[in-house]
Amino acid sequence: MSGWTERAEELQEAYYRHYWNERTAIMNQWYPEKEGSEGENYYYWWQAHAIDALVDGWERSRDEKYLERARRLARGLKASNGGTYRHDYYDDMEWTALALLRMYDHTGEEEYKLAVLDLWADIQTAWNGHMGGGLAWNKNQLDYKNTPANAPAAILAARLYARFGTEDDLAWAKRIYEWNLENLVDPETGFVWDGMNRLGDGSIDYDWDFTYCQGVMIGAGLELHAITGENRYLREAERTARATIDRLVGSATGLLPDEGIDDTGLFKGILVRYVKLLIDRQAEGAGSGRTFCAGTARRCGTAGSTALPDRSARRGRSPRPVRSSSASA
Repeated sequence: MSGWTERAEELQEAYYRHYWNERTAIMNQWYPEKEGSEGENYYYWWQAHAIDALVDGWERSRDEKYLERARRLARGLKASNGGTYRHDYYDDMEWTALALLRMYDHTGEEEYKLAVLDLWADIQTAWNGHMGGGLAWNKNQLDYKNTPANAPAAILAARLYARFGTEDDLAWAKRIYEWNLENLVDPETGFVWDGMNRLGDGSIDYDWDFTYCQGVMIGAGLELHAITGENRYLREAERTARATIDRLVGSATGLLPDEGIDDTGLFKGILVRYVKLLIDRQAEGAGSGRTFCAGTARRCGTAGSTALPDRSARRGRSPRPVRSSSASA
């Protein structure tokens, strides 16, 4: 195995060993588990990214243990959510649908396809006329529109069209993408803003510079380019990638900013996943993307390896608490 492969395998095995909960059949939100508090918020969408990480493991190794772990986690996620994958947060459902669609791709098991289509039907109900269209973020706040609820939905719709050929899915992908582009992307630079009307005043959160938003808009552009062949989508993805590097990558370190814990612990992983797809397309600016992806991976590999509980114990110190969101990213 190459050095990268060995490092990925080590970190993935450590993640599963220290976060998997046999009793609940989902990933614990903390390591050590005791760091979690009674009644703390349940982050449903973290589990979807854990499924994605397990599918990554299978793609890398072709070891069936990863698909079996992903199957168990998918069942546990559904059970922990009241026997359904549906949820109040549209973006959370989108991440679950994307992860389960990958499970269908690799297993051909109909239950995953049916689950994805059920989620997609529910996600479409988020579209409404507030703020000129777009998908709502939350079923209880239908007038708040943001990139996290729209760009992943465009990715999902495009992938569904690519797999099953339903023309309505292509139309949805284009419509969602255009709304996001027109309302939440800086026309001068391509940098992606998070959301609008969060406080009910119609304003855009210009100061929320999240890597997540850049990643999913890049991903949406790449998926639409793949299914339509229209170069404008690729150019727009490249422009957002350049804006991300210019604005968020430290000139001295070459690294992305610290965005905190909880949900934000996953954000950089989302960006890197979609920049990697941009690199695979050998797009313009892919060299810069490759440099910062490699630097981020080296940093994660070094920090992750030295923070592993097993290694911390050998060094005679207790492992510091780590949220599952940061570990799975």
